[in-house]
Amino acid sequence: MQKLIVIALGLALLGACASKSKVNINRTSQTVQTNSRSEPIFYNGKTYQLDYTYAGGQGAFDMKVSGLGPKQQQDAVNITTSSLAYFACPDGQRGKIIGSPTYVDDKWTIQAKCG
Repeated sequence: MQKLIVIALGLALLGACASKSKVNINRTSQTVQTNSRSEPIFYNGKTYQLDYTYAGGQGAFDMKVSGLGPKQQQDAVNITTSSLAYFACPDGQRGKIIGSPTYVDDKWTIQAKCG
């Protein structure tokens, strides 16, 4: 009887942890994770700060990378596309840049989406 109660409690806890912040991005059941994140990213021997939020329009994310210089646009693009693929995109999808990256206040700002 105690085992049954423990199992039921465990299942209830797992059900309570289910995230409701997912958006269908295609006709299949694959979904993109829309939670905002702030993560340290280790890239080329250094640690950078990545912050992103789901912008909603066209499945886009507003992404900011701190710790890079104004001449490191390609590094910022590499960090955002690979990080978006890892943290938010369904399996097999990569991050894609929308528009042009901008460098303001010591941060690269890039809009990207899964695809």
